[in-house]
Amino acid sequence: MTDPHIAIHARDVTLSLGSGEKRVAILRGIDLDVATGESVALLGASGSGKSSLMAVLAGLERASGGTIHVSGTDFSSLDEDALAIARRGRIGIVLQAFHLLPTMTALENVAVPLELSGAPDAFARAAAELEAVGLGHRLDHYPVQLSGGEQQRVAIARAIGPRPALLFADEPTGNLDAATGAAVLDLLFARRAETGTTLLMITHDPALADRCDRVLEMRDGRIATDRRAA
Repeated sequence: MTDPHIAIHARDVTLSLGSGEKRVAILRGIDLDVATGESVALLGASGSGKSSLMAVLAGLERASGGTIHVSGTDFSSLDEDALAIARRGRIGIVLQAFHLLPTMTALENVAVPLELSGAPDAFARAAAELEAVGLGHRLDHYPVQLSGGEQQRVAIARAIGPRPALLFADEPTGNLDAATGAAVLDLLFARRAETGTTLLMITHDPALADRCDRVLEMRDGRIATDRRAA
């Protein structure tokens, strides 16, 4: 499946955990196409399967069944090592917890993934990315010296720096106060628009979901509704 207009193509995707009588179905036959450059929100109650769906689409978890093509690559045929290689440079991830390396400066946190993706001038590019998120004056600061909002800005710069085809965001403002969260979201959407990255974002906030092009609501491991945003 190599259609350049389709960033994600998933068919009959299932995920089950455990074995025997304790086996639990998490995803129950997901069919989903996401167009290149589209922004999609995933809504749903806790336990509905939205984080699990993001994990299998991002290659962080192997699906139990079905097929998944991401940017033309068949993720469903890859083992864990191959998935890690396939994610590199192709997928950016922003989580609720910032996951910055505490022993590295902001600049190093952004530059190291660029180096791993084979980018030339990784530190110069990292500095430019941090400048783009308003942190050009904080390059040499460690995470403990940064506010929560600043740490999430570093995480956004780190995710977008390699120019991934896809950006996954799981409750990216969950650890921030309302005002800081709103500013970080404005930045996330602005940087996504500037780079043309396809975005899949998990949120519990219907108003935030409506900032995306499309809203999917999950229920009991299935996509219950699929609509264009208001």
